[in-house]
Amino acid sequence: MRGPCLPYTSKLVKTLLYNFIRQEKPPPPGTHVFPQQSDGGGLLYGLASGVATGLWTVFTLGGVGSKATASPELSSPLANQSLLLLLVLANLTDASDAPNPYRQAIMSFKNTQDSSPFPSSIPHAFQINFNSLYTALCEQQTSDQATLLLYTLLHQNSNIRTYMLARTDMENLVLPILEILYHVEERNSHHVYMALIILLILTEDDGFNRSIHEVILKNITWYSERVLTEISLGSLLILVVIRTIQYNMTRTRDKYLHTNCLAALANMSAQFRSLHQYAAQRIISLFSLLSKKHNKVLEQATQSLRGSLSSNDVPLPDYAQDLNVIEEVIRMMLEIINSCLTNSLHHNPNLVYALLYKRDLFEQFRTHPSFQDIMQNIDLVITFFSSRLLQAGAELSVERVLEIIKQGVIALPKDRLKKFPELKFKYVEEEQPEEFFIPYVWSLVYNSAVGLYWNPQDIQLFTMDSD
Repeated sequence: MRGPCLPYTSKLVKTLLYNFIRQEKPPPPGTHVFPQQSDGGGLLYGLASGVATGLWTVFTLGGVGSKATASPELSSPLANQSLLLLLVLANLTDASDAPNPYRQAIMSFKNTQDSSPFPSSIPHAFQINFNSLYTALCEQQTSDQATLLLYTLLHQNSNIRTYMLARTDMENLVLPILEILYHVEERNSHHVYMALIILLILTEDDGFNRSIHEVILKNITWYSERVLTEISLGSLLILVVIRTIQYNMTRTRDKYLHTNCLAALANMSAQFRSLHQYAAQRIISLFSLLSKKHNKVLEQATQSLRGSLSSNDVPLPDYAQDLNVIEEVIRMMLEIINSCLTNSLHHNPNLVYALLYKRDLFEQFRTHPSFQDIMQNIDLVITFFSSRLLQAGAELSVERVLEIIKQGVIALPKDRLKKFPELKFKYVEEEQPEEFFIPYVWSLVYNSAVGLYWNPQDIQLFTMDSD
């Protein structure tokens, strides 16, 4: 980080990134790494060849104590090792008198097509082909380390963030991230966090939130709950994030995960367009699940209070805190629904249909002091469309109901819906992020680096189950 090597910082970072981009495969065993000389070479060639072959053996066989997960599916050990080294360097803590030069290089590099001069104040700047880097990032998202690199670049390098958000093929990047979240049971929590934060950073951009509803996908084979023959990327994103919330509610109960999921949905809500009927149903069914949970905790709190009156010795569980958390989440869900109705009601007949189908759910929250204000618009929409359906008669088909909704949207005066402040959440890294990232990066090195061995008994930086 200092001394005579410092001027080579940008060259090293650029080389490591290009190793990751190229994903070069090792030569087959027995291949001559150096070109043979016609005179048979000499002692020097023989030594060099022996060293090179030995090194390739370490890379291809995995070396001593390598993890079973690391070697078999690793198509490019060099790319993997380069990526891990880059992440270790980028997460070194700043010296008291000098910032981390590797992080400076990662924060400031530009596209090779960008001809604007670098400001003199930016040290260790360089240029790299963004298109190649984007393609490699899209293709490699199955590994923790590639997802962590994507997070690092999106969060720290504004040039690459602007470039990615301007791409017209964002589905190539978003789909692998959604797949990580979809298989939440098989992923470690850190990988899930990184995937979720990437989505949150992307949803801070209104252009992204609009464009994802214009990308139509066919036959998403990994989504197994329901056959999705045709769905927009936006609706699929909503489905996967809601599924992550539901998984978290029943298993891990991690407030951090909840908050980030809801923040991503909130950021998108004003731009919801042509929601798939299944996505609309899932939004309302998540609300239904929260409502049941709310009633259950309320009941437990009441019973517990009655019990405590008859027995003063038993300590009470903290139901008030549970209730508070659930009510926060319910309010957030109501705000998301409200944001969609006030900003894009005419684009979302399927959400109105789902609301009407489950209208009884919302009855208990109309007079609740925590939700009265946010319920006004939802209540207005339910009442307005219910009366139009009543006028149309009984036994209406789904198609007829949707037709009445579409006609009603035109008839509903926009000024009748109360305006609320726009929902906008921004990702901010925690204070002292190194407490999370340094152990995480080294756990990836421990689990994924090829040909490196550490005695598990001597590791103190992370617990062995945090990988």
